[in-house]
Amino acid sequence: MKHEIPLERRTLHGHFSRDLAPVLTIDSGDTVAFSCLDSGWHLSPDETFEPRDEQVDQGHALVGPIEVRGARAGQTLAVRIDEVRVGTFGATVAGGWSTTLNDRLGMSEGETLVLHWSLDADAGIGQDERGREVELRPFPGVLGMPPPDPGVHPTAPPRSCGGNIDCKELVAGTTLFLPVPVDGALFSAGDGHARQGDGEVSQTAIECPLDWLELTLTVADGPALRTPIAWTPHAWLTFGFDADLDEAAAIAVEAMLELMQRELGVERADALALASVVVDLRVTQVVNGVKGVHAVLNHDAIRM
Repeated sequence: MKHEIPLERRTLHGHFSRDLAPVLTIDSGDTVAFSCLDSGWHLSPDETFEPRDEQVDQGHALVGPIEVRGARAGQTLAVRIDEVRVGTFGATVAGGWSTTLNDRLGMSEGETLVLHWSLDADAGIGQDERGREVELRPFPGVLGMPPPDPGVHPTAPPRSCGGNIDCKELVAGTTLFLPVPVDGALFSAGDGHARQGDGEVSQTAIECPLDWLELTLTVADGPALRTPIAWTPHAWLTFGFDADLDEAAAIAVEAMLELMQRELGVERADALALASVVVDLRVTQVVNGVKGVHAVLNHDAIRM
């Protein structure tokens, strides 16, 4: 069954919490579709959505939570990304505030640069105000569920149960697998990106609203996961998140070894040796407090 969620105050939230009431309850295998604001809650380049709660709407504008009937903590939620269609505008900002990378680059002082983009979803092209064009590769930056701990949790960091993953590979045609942290799953999504490079080095991509995001949510008993993994038409991805980039890389590699053992039927040491030959480590993002690394195993990398 396909469900459409209207874009309105009751379906929007700017934090994660297991205590948020679901805006919709679906069965496993159902599809949900909705439009969403950009990360800054913009209705247009010059207008933001109101009303907002100053205490709990500081984060990304997310649609949800969506309860999946019968989902239990410890199961796995498969999020199939069926369609991603951008809105007509977007923005990228750079410099003018303190981050670890801005401080290192000498970009924390001075004015913040804003690139304003006009987006053509049909042509798949974005053009900034200076006439420069890029091909669009849209994806939702936030796909996730609340931590099991009570209280209000920010949307900015990625977690083992998903959230602000900001992985440019999660375009239409891919499936993200997440460990379910709470009964009912309570899944939310948003943070449209029209185009992003690995790392997201200015701290923003082309941040944009999504005119249409269509996802199919399916709950399964396995595989048991400790961190997200994803299937794309080209590769398997495994993710690691940590404040320390080395530890994030280690978590991603650990998950990749487990995936290779499961999918290829190889022993752990054999998986490590093969991974050193054919698996690529990529920095997903370095700007969300918790850094992200994804390991990539192309489907055609090993012939058996």
